[in-house]
Amino acid sequence: MSDFDCEPIRGLPEPLPPGEQLRWQGAPRWSALAKRAFHVRLVAIYFGLLILWRIGAGWFAGESREHLVGSGLWLLALALAAIGILALLAWFYARSTIYSITDRRVIIRFGLALPMAVNIPFKSIETAGLRVYADGTGDLPLALIEGQQVGYFVMWPNVRPWSFIRKTQPMLLALPDAEQAAEILAAALTAALAADQAVPDDAAPVAATS
Repeated sequence: MSDFDCEPIRGLPEPLPPGEQLRWQGAPRWSALAKRAFHVRLVAIYFGLLILWRIGAGWFAGESREHLVGSGLWLLALALAAIGILALLAWFYARSTIYSITDRRVIIRFGLALPMAVNIPFKSIETAGLRVYADGTGDLPLALIEGQQVGYFVMWPNVRPWSFIRKTQPMLLALPDAEQAAEILAAALTAALAADQAVPDDAAPVAATS
């Protein structure tokens, strides 16, 4: 039994308050997460170049064919093990992550050893972006207003890469239906902005629960 088994609604740490409605839920596609967050493609390229270099260097050094083949197979085994571990981690992370959009906030539930849920009220979001990739998945980075922040390493991989250099941006990552999620989020943000202009209020802080 995990902490997620006690969720009143899958992906939500507690029941929604009266009047708040769930608009959308989704999760990362593990294969896209493996490529963009765990960089399995770069690891494969690295080991491929390493194998070529080892065989080439050994060939020019006059090593026997059997020795070259053995060295190449050893490096190939290491490469497959590394790629397999990273792919498995991506699969576990994808299974443990759920993104939720209500008419008031974005909720990111994630974590393997330490499950967490981060609430990002619409009042804390300055802008929301969309980037769609060739594989059909997409990312939705969220830029927070001044004074609101999240921990880059606490929320990884659900953050925009390298955003800690300026200001960490939480991100809905590797979504198979990113365009639909972006449309729903844009409509919800627009409606919330109109309501806020009618009734001004201070921004609610980004909150995390575990």
